Amino acid sequence: MGFKCGIVGLPNVGKSTLFNALTRTAAAQAANYPFCTIEPNTGEVAVPDPRMKAIAAVAKSQNIIPTRISFVDIAGLVRGASKGEGLGNQFLANIREVDAIVHVLRCFEDDDITHVEGRIDPVSDAETVETELMLSDLESIERRIVQIRKRATTAKDKEALAVLPLMEKALELLQAGKPVRILLKDIAPEDLPILQELNLLTSKPVLYVCNVAESDAVAGNEHTRAVAAMADAQGAESVVISAAIEAEVAQLSDEEGKEFLDAIGLEEPGLDRLIRAGYRLLDLITYFTAGPKETRAWTVKRGAKAPQAAGVIHTDFERGFIRAQTIAFDDYVTLGGEVAAKEAGKARDEGKEYVVQDGDVMLFRFNT
Repeated sequence: MGFKCGIVGLPNVGKSTLFNALTRTAAAQAANYPFCTIEPNTGEVAVPDPRMKAIAAVAKSQNIIPTRISFVDIAGLVRGASKGEGLGNQFLANIREVDAIVHVLRCFEDDDITHVEGRIDPVSDAETVETELMLSDLESIERRIVQIRKRATTAKDKEALAVLPLMEKALELLQAGKPVRILLKDIAPEDLPILQELNLLTSKPVLYVCNVAESDAVAGNEHTRAVAAMADAQGAESVVISAAIEAEVAQLSDEEGKEFLDAIGLEEPGLDRLIRAGYRLLDLITYFTAGPKETRAWTVKRGAKAPQAAGVIHTDFERGFIRAQTIAFDDYVTLGGEVAAKEAGKARDEGKEYVVQDGDVMLFRFNT
């Protein structure tokens, strides 16, 4: 079950530099972690999580295996993509395949690197891309809604009656020049799968990445502040990263990288912040399994129940699920592991209805 973030942006914004830094990081990690497959345009990277070291120290684990997330490099976008300009159709098809959008915006001045629109204005750049996505969605909804209206009114079709109100709302937003993701704020939980089924480009969550010059990596600049304000207004997130720094750090050893970042006043690589923000964007949480052999992180969607979490390890675990012994991360580390947590009454036996919490250390009982 791989979760994918698609990296998009206009040409010359630093998208490829950033993606290459991610894949170099992924390649460096491949030596330590199994299952690291890199296709030409996909980099699968480990999600940095300091809790793993703490758990592994308590469990005396020989190995640490983090959970992973994929980033897909999507061809640069040009104005008119929704009409098939440039690689328009391919670009839009690629976005349909990802779970979330990471939108790289140029927030640096550099006379040697041209800007397609001839000026540096990241908010306007974001609007250019967003407009193309909205136009594509608008065409898609207008085409499909005719049929749905007919089925809802004449045939009183149950499915059509359920989907029509959401399509109407989406259409209204798009006609007003607003993205469909605005609906996510106040949608009923049972309507969420219906909206996802529509697979609209502007309903996907967005993270804005402000690519800045090295000198602005710590404090940002007026461009990044403008992007942050825009993201806030949309209920989106933004992170400030210098792709040039990331490209450099990706080539250094861990120790050299740390020294380099310390020297410029950064606590951690921007990529770590980007990966974690991507993880939050997808509304994912992590639970852990721990033992002498390994401490391992597993990914589930927020709201997943214990049997679903077990199924991430193996489908048999979900089918034959009996119960899950669950210890909160803080209890596991402070008390000193499974046995002590049991003695302190902090190891709970949870059944099929238990909603997994971020940081749970779990042990599943199941029938095969």
